[in-house]
Parts: sequence; structure tokens; C-alpha cells
Amino acid sequence: MFVLNPDPFLLPAYRISPFQTRHLAQNTQWPASDFAQQYFDARFGKNGWMFTFNGREAIRLALKKYHLKPLDVVTILTTSENFYISSCVTKTIEEFCQWNRTVTHDTKVILVNHEFGYPHPQMNEIQALGLPIIEDCCTTFFSQDAAGRVGQYGDFATYSFPKFFPVQIGGLLVSNQGFSEVLSTDLNKDEQAYVEQTLSNYLPQNNDIVTQRRDNFQYAAETFKNMGFSLRFETSDLVVPSVLMLNNHHQIKDLPALKVFLADHGIQSSIFYGEDAFFIPCHQHMNVVDVNYISEVILSFKSNKN
Repeated sequence: MFVLNPDPFLLPAYRISPFQTRHLAQNTQWPASDFAQQYFDARFGKNGWMFTFNGREAIRLALKKYHLKPLDVVTILTTSENFYISSCVTKTIEEFCQWNRTVTHDTKVILVNHEFGYPHPQMNEIQALGLPIIEDCCTTFFSQDAAGRVGQYGDFATYSFPKFFPVQIGGLLVSNQGFSEVLSTDLNKDEQAYVEQTLSNYLPQNNDIVTQRRDNFQYAAETFKNMGFSLRFETSDLVVPSVLMLNNHHQIKDLPALKVFLADHGIQSSIFYGEDAFFIPCHQHMNVVDVNYISEVILSFKSNKN
């Protein structure tokens, strides 16, 4: 059985990120290694990448290169083309100029958000527009398209480590033309050393991480399918989702109330605003019991609130 109404100080903690409290100590004890440097050099080129404080800073540094004016427009395109977009992205763009969701004559840069680990399916068509492209790959570190070019269609690609690794900070800015100058990051020397050392010890586990994520995802997808939900995005062998995104099919009458109920039970979640869908954690540090707990909490909400 699961305790569904514990004392607030005795709640579990299921985050979208795989970071857990135990990693706070673990990440201080890894042996020194330059594996991350070697890995990113091999994947992105020796002069093609840099660490950033997070994904937002990576986007900010990329936007700086275009010398945008206040009335310029950055057009945001997403895999689903739903209007949902994280405020982390929009607020960062607003530091420079305006943004919209449709390419117009005012568009100076296109930011493609490969949502939740699912690559945008029309990258060739977007590239054919001839506009500068920033690929937001913050949730697609492990995902690819059939052409194997996710992160390579644009001038820049951005990544966020906490989406896939148990770390609290760290991002990556990739320049597909290479960096002609050293860019300044908010990461101080100690933080950069922490990110590099920590990633050096998690990156060799990539295959295991991907396998565990996929196993958990498949089990969760089947569990929630049996409850009447369905996957919002079509999956493939090339995709490693960052969350479990579910179509609600009008089963839950009040998704905002479900979000609060899940939080009250230690589960981070959000609504896919603009659609009858929501998403919950699904990563490598979960197991079938964790999935069963989350499903039990949602069943409890359905039976008591609907």
C-alpha cells in the first residue's frame, strides 16, 4: 500500500529532474576526470562548445551574437506547435527583443524548441527559410531525428544538464561554426569544475541511463494507458523523452487542481497548457514502484474529485 496523506515533512520527492538529495553528497566525491571534455570535443568539436550556468544562459549567449534591436522578433517554433512555451525561454528573449510564434517579415531569428525530447519534424523546411536558427535542445540531449542532425541545423544549440543528469546546475552552448572568441559565463571557476567533474562521471553511463529511462517510460506508458490516458507524442527508437506527457481525454475535470494535488504528494508536474494534457516525471532514478505510486495518487484524485 501507499500512504497518500502523510505529514508534509514526510513527503517523497519526485522531480522532473533526476536529481535527488543523495546526489548532493555523491557529486562531491567523484574522482577527477576529463571525460566530459573528451566527450564534448568528440561530439561537438574542440572549439564548438562551452559550459554555461544553465540552459537559459546558453540561449542568452546565443541571442547576444545577433545584435537584436528592441523591435526585432525571435520566432519560437515547437515540436507540437501548441502555444505552450516555458517562460524561461520567453523571458530570456524579452531581454533583447520581442517574440512570436509565426514567421513574419519581422523575424530575425528562429528558435526551435525540440519539446520534451521530441525533435521538430520539419527542420529541413525551417532551414530552407534562410534565417538564423537556434535549436533549443535542453530536453533532447539523448534524442535524434532520422537524419541524425538535431542540434546541427542551426547556428547554435543549447542543452540543460539537470534535465537528464542528477546535477543542480550546468548547461551547454554549442556553436556549429565554432567560437571565434571566448564568451563569458556566469559559472565561476569552482562551479565549472564541479559541472565538468560531475558530468565526467555520469557521461560514461549514457547507455545505462538511456536504457533505464526507456524501460521506465514503457512501463509508465502502459500503466497510464490502462487508466485511460495516452501518450501525447509519438515515440520512436531515436527519442528519449524528458517527461511522461499524457493526453487526459477529459478524465480529469480540473487539471490545475490535479497539479496541486500531485505537489501535495511530493510529485512535480505541469499542464500542457492549451491542450487537455499534462506531464509527470519519468527518469532513470525511478522504478516501477515509483510509477505505481504516482498512478495511485492520480487514481485517488480521480475518485475523490471527479
